[in-house]
Amino acid sequence: MHRTSVLRRSLVTTLAVALAAGCSAQAVQDDGTSGKNRAPSSASATTPGASADTVSDAKPSDPASPSASASPSASPTTPAATPSAAPRVLMAEGTENEQVRELQARLRQIGYFHRSPTAFYGSMTAKAVGEFQRRRGLPVTGSVDEVTWARLLGMTRRPTADELRPATTNTLDRPDARCMTGRVLCISKESRTLAWMIDGRVVAAMDVRFGSENTPTREGTFSVGWKARKWTSTIYHTPMPYAMFFSGGQAVHYSADFAARGYSGASHGCVNVRDKATISAVFDQVRVGDKVVVHW
Repeated sequence: MHRTSVLRRSLVTTLAVALAAGCSAQAVQDDGTSGKNRAPSSASATTPGASADTVSDAKPSDPASPSASASPSASPTTPAATPSAAPRVLMAEGTENEQVRELQARLRQIGYFHRSPTAFYGSMTAKAVGEFQRRRGLPVTGSVDEVTWARLLGMTRRPTADELRPATTNTLDRPDARCMTGRVLCISKESRTLAWMIDGRVVAAMDVRFGSENTPTREGTFSVGWKARKWTSTIYHTPMPYAMFFSGGQAVHYSADFAARGYSGASHGCVNVRDKATISAVFDQVRVGDKVVVHW
C-alpha cells in the first residue's frame, strides 16, 4: 500500500515536470501506467503542415493579381466603352464650291466674316468658323462639321443673290451724316468703300483704295467739278478712265492697277475703283455738281 502511494506520487511529479518543460503529455491510464505503447488518440493526432506553428513557404499573393483560389472567369471584366463617331466634316480649308459661298454669306450675316463670299475656304474662313464654334461652345476645329453647320443654319436665313455675290468685297461703312441727303459719292476710308447714294439710299457700291502716305487722298466735303470718260494723267501719264474730279487733280476713277494688284498698291491721291462695270454705270448717273464726301 505504501509502495503504491509512492509510485503514484512519483508519476504525478514526473508528469508535472513534463508539462512544465512544454512536452506533449500522452494519455494516462486509470491504473497509472504509461500509455507510450498505445497509438495517440485521434483528438491529439496532427497532420504534417496543418499545425498553427507550421510556416508556409508560399509567397503572399499579389494584390493586383487574381486570387489563387479564384478561376480566371471568376473576375468579371467591363468591356471598353465604344467612342461615339465624330461628326462628319462637310467643309475645310482648301474646299471650293457653292456651299462654301453660302457658308461665308451666312457667317457674314451674323458678323463673323467681313469679306465678300468667294466660294473658297481659306484661312480667313477657317478663322471665322473657329470663332463661331468658340462662341457656341463647340469644339474649335476651324472646319465645318455636321453639328457646326446645323447650328449655323438655325441662326441664319438663306442668303439672297446680293449677299452671295455683293458689289463690294469690303463691308460698307455706316454712311456719314453728310451723305444722307441729295446725290452723293460717299467714300469711307475706314471701310475702303464708295457708296453712290441718292436721298440716303445706296444705289451702287464699290471697293476703293486711296493715296499713299506721301500723296494722301484729301478728306472733307467736295463736289464733282468735271468728268472725263477717257483721261490720262498729265503728271503720271497713267490712264484714268471714268474720271470724276472733285478736288484739284484728285478724282474718282477706274484703276487697272488696283484691279490687278489690289491693296498692295496705292494711288497718287485719287480714289481708285477696281470694278469697271460698276464705275462705268455710276459715271453715267453722276452729274457735275453732285456732292462728294470723303470721311473716316
